Amino acid sequence: MSIPEGVKVVAVNRRAHFDYSVDETFECGISLLGTEVKSIKDGKVSFPDAFAEVRAGEVWLKNFHISEYVFSSAAFQHDPDRQKKLLLHAQEIKRIDRRVREKGYTLIPLALYLKRGLVKLELGLCKGKKMYDKRSDLKEKDLDRDMRRDLHRALRRRNED
Repeated sequence: MSIPEGVKVVAVNRRAHFDYSVDETFECGISLLGTEVKSIKDGKVSFPDAFAEVRAGEVWLKNFHISEYVFSSAAFQHDPDRQKKLLLHAQEIKRIDRRVREKGYTLIPLALYLKRGLVKLELGLCKGKKMYDKRSDLKEKDLDRDMRRDLHRALRRRNED
């Protein structure tokens, strides 16, 4: 994850790195309502199957659930599942649009965080992994864990002597 220093991470989409290979990441803002911002600061977000799409030169986030803010009146509540507009530079949107039109690429939200009081989203340009890619990733993770465990045991035995 390429989130800069000095930010408060609200949520991370861990499933995205398992299901997709991330080719490029973009930091973008989100057009939100007041109660949505308060819910995000409380950590009331869910985005396991969220994605973004480019429509008419704008990027829209879908299936991104922000729960209603419990301390506001009914008149000021927002729709939890409404589409949110992502704020990116025009050149970035054009580049993203070209890449998404290629076969297999999609836009997946990777992380949501607060940076200098503003809500930011890390958006990944991803390509879906095949089942054998997922298995090889799990095998690498297991081998790495075993290697670290053996190294830790060897260092502990060495310090005991």
